[in-house]
Amino acid sequence: MKVVVLGSGVVGLTSAWYLRQAGCEVTVIDRQSRAAEETSFANAGQISYGYSSPWAAPGIPTKALKWLLEEHAPLKIKPSLSPELMSWATKMLFNCQLDKYRINKARMLTIANRSRECLAELNQKHNLQYQGRKQGTLQIFRDEKQLKAVEKDMALLEESGTRFRLLDAKECLTQEPGLANIQGNLVGGLHLPDDETGDCYLFCQHLQALAEEAGVEFLFETSVKNLKQQNGRIIAAETDKGLVEGDTFVVAMGSYSKHLMDSLGIDIPVYPVKGYSLTLPVINEAFAPQSTIMDETYKVAVTRFDQRIRVAGTAELAGFDAALPDKRLATLNHVVSNLFPDGVDLSQADYWTGFRPMTPDGTPIIGATPISNLFTNTGHGTLGWTMACGSAEILTDVVTQQNKQYEELSAFRYQK
Repeated sequence: MKVVVLGSGVVGLTSAWYLRQAGCEVTVIDRQSRAAEETSFANAGQISYGYSSPWAAPGIPTKALKWLLEEHAPLKIKPSLSPELMSWATKMLFNCQLDKYRINKARMLTIANRSRECLAELNQKHNLQYQGRKQGTLQIFRDEKQLKAVEKDMALLEESGTRFRLLDAKECLTQEPGLANIQGNLVGGLHLPDDETGDCYLFCQHLQALAEEAGVEFLFETSVKNLKQQNGRIIAAETDKGLVEGDTFVVAMGSYSKHLMDSLGIDIPVYPVKGYSLTLPVINEAFAPQSTIMDETYKVAVTRFDQRIRVAGTAELAGFDAALPDKRLATLNHVVSNLFPDGVDLSQADYWTGFRPMTPDGTPIIGATPISNLFTNTGHGTLGWTMACGSAEILTDVVTQQNKQYEELSAFRYQK
């Protein structure tokens, strides 16, 4: 079976890898010059299995209204009458109900925990080098309301078999001594010991090299214009360099998947939720993070690589606007300066933005579509790397019809 994978971000790349391991002949098409040059390039650096939660959660509508008036709010909305945004936001609000939240989080944890197993197996076999660490995620709380609210998540974590530990303020400092600057403002934290960190871009470069050695063909600097249909099937990808034929096609183009699917008359509710990051050098080991800190107040993650940290956050609903406004930079600066003022050098920070492909319920869209030989693997939001290996294995099971275990997760849930 010849499979054509559209997109070489971390989700497309892992899809290509697992399909090849299953015996498929695989070709990957991407408009960039190498893998992971877009949304996977400078993401938060988290592999956050235990932190896999939908943005659509109880209380979010009320919080969103309050955030509109805050300078350093985790959510920003650019005023727009876009029908696409209005439809997506309406569906997201519907999923903020507790029963929906529980279902969606359980689905996400199922995929994330499978992904943890897959990545462990991959690293055991190939020992990928991406400045990875295995010291977990520490979600920190600055007020008692946040501490109380996490109880519902702990119940779901326990149900899914995800390890966690609730810490008091003193224990947070034992876990992350560099937080000493805010010890008076800490009320506690949730430690997720199985979470990992690393540079997703480095991970993708190593996996690309492995995939090429295994026989995966990469067509870089090639833009997909359309998918050519005949007798109810896709027969080729139309690119700016000609037709690429195949037996099966996988759309893994992140936020850009929606436009391509729309052209086929298939609606997937994926919206480009814009995120920002800073990458900056560590200058004092004693005052720098050791792993990942998730600041619950600002929804900003601070993640340690070898001698760098990545600061990532903000969810902005602004379509495909790639601007880097000073206001968003100020929020990231504010958080890292508050948490680790003596550990990093802000004057050397690299500022970046990317479009996270988010669904209204937070769960990715993996598997079959109404077109028999067309499949999707997209909609992972902020958890692309976290869910990538598990999603790719699920996709491979569906494409090769090897396993029905994840049928509910991979069912194509959205169509016109």
